[in-house]
Amino acid sequence: MSVFLKQLRLGPMENFIYLLGDAQAKECAVVDPAWDVPAVFRAVEEAGLSLRAVILTHHHFDHSEGVPEILARAAVPVLVHREDAPYVKGAGKQLHETSDGEALRLGSVEARLLHTPGHTRGSQCVQAPGCLLTGDTLFIGCCGRVDLPGGDPADLYRSLRRLLELPDDLVVYPGHNYGGESSAPLGKEKAANPYLAAAGRLTLERFLEESGV
Repeated sequence: MSVFLKQLRLGPMENFIYLLGDAQAKECAVVDPAWDVPAVFRAVEEAGLSLRAVILTHHHFDHSEGVPEILARAAVPVLVHREDAPYVKGAGKQLHETSDGEALRLGSVEARLLHTPGHTRGSQCVQAPGCLLTGDTLFIGCCGRVDLPGGDPADLYRSLRRLLELPDDLVVYPGHNYGGESSAPLGKEKAANPYLAAAGRLTLERFLEESGV
């Protein structure tokens, strides 16, 4: 198995868009397409891959506004958690509502979708061999905001605690370039990310009091 992962930094909000797939099978999904869809397709073509799916970590426009343009060129399924599905625009019949633990096969690579609400009700992370694409749930050194519609600090606390249970050697790839690094081992984030560390050692009540989320 040969996992392919390419990180693209696009747009004025420092978004990270990802290509995830199997280099040998030459299949990939695009995660959170926005801002510059031609750049996404150039990256797909340069890697010699075929686009098989779109995965959305959540519905916010800066992670999903490229969906209609993607579908105009490739009639692929758009995977989004069922809680966020009503807010996705332009997917039409290609919209596929996901549930926690659902998996997408890209060649021999399995991308497992973990429901991690908090930033939105339907936020989800994408776990594949060696990597964890966290959208706006977890950033390098920080976490997602919860003051937008659908945000919930208690849900985020529970989601962070879920991420703490995952293997340390997974590399975190966030949805924005908000830190000094574009990725980091989850084990390092468990120790260095104050929000993730607080979720592990504090009760929900103390977390809400001390973290300020």
